[in-house]
Amino acid sequence: MSDATQPAPGVDKAGALETSRLAWKSPTPELILSSKSWLNSRLASPYRCPTSSEKRTLDELLWGAAWLRRATQDDNFLNYIQANGKTLGADDNINEFGWDNKHAGLNVLVSKEVIEGNMYSLESYKSSAESFLCTLIPESPTSHIQYTPGGLVYRPGGSNLQHATSIAFLELVYANYLTHTSQAINCGNVYVSAQTLRQHAKRQVDYILGDNPMGLSYMVGYSNYYPQRIHHRGSSLPSIKDHPQFIACKEGSIYYNSTNPNPNVLVGAIVGGPDENDDYEDDRIDFRKSEPTTYINAPFVGVLAYFAANPNVS
Repeated sequence: MSDATQPAPGVDKAGALETSRLAWKSPTPELILSSKSWLNSRLASPYRCPTSSEKRTLDELLWGAAWLRRATQDDNFLNYIQANGKTLGADDNINEFGWDNKHAGLNVLVSKEVIEGNMYSLESYKSSAESFLCTLIPESPTSHIQYTPGGLVYRPGGSNLQHATSIAFLELVYANYLTHTSQAINCGNVYVSAQTLRQHAKRQVDYILGDNPMGLSYMVGYSNYYPQRIHHRGSSLPSIKDHPQFIACKEGSIYYNSTNPNPNVLVGAIVGGPDENDDYEDDRIDFRKSEPTTYINAPFVGVLAYFAANPNVS
């Protein structure tokens, strides 16, 4: 990649480090200082006046600033979010949250300050978050997210379960905001409650774990029926115990092209998932469906953690 197309160094790292710090709840001033340093270096960089190819990194600036605001309550980051939201694309209705697009997650994250903290200067973020959530609800007049016949969120492009897991995660986060403040989302002529968002998220979970037309769990190792030929080198190559000889980078084709199940079960990995008709061929070569990724699993960890702690959500 050229410098013009790769994500701005340090920006996503700032958000990631602060997320980690909050998750572990351990006071680490050094980590905060490092995160601030990285983000501030990006805010002073040419990325503030981007070329068209650099615009894909702008959401990372806001994402990093939002997390540092959340972690430190530093008004400098609040001011940055308030002043630069429109310039950096926060008002753009980009209904996606993933490794290369933080807009929907950013809007949900910042909405907490509006809903629970009455920070009305950030109202535009809340409006964008709720506009996004309304598109997910089939009964909403603004619904336009595609679903498979079996009820799975579907977006073209491969690795579709990244969308199902990340959307479910955001729905649960926003549902908690609504619960804490006894609010609902106004989607035109439909009011969407916290319970509705949780039910929608749970439907995605149930689908992924086997409640789907194929009866297949898309999490490897879960249930008795799951993908056996996933697109993963470590899973598809023989173990060193069974094959002690070195296997060079270009010597794995015999295993890659094999129709045999992978010899090593990558327990917990979630593959890319089925197509728009709920069909899935257990084919290692079809990486768009069979490749597990961290950006599919990561939000699903949060989703499962929520339902493990709240098993009675229907």
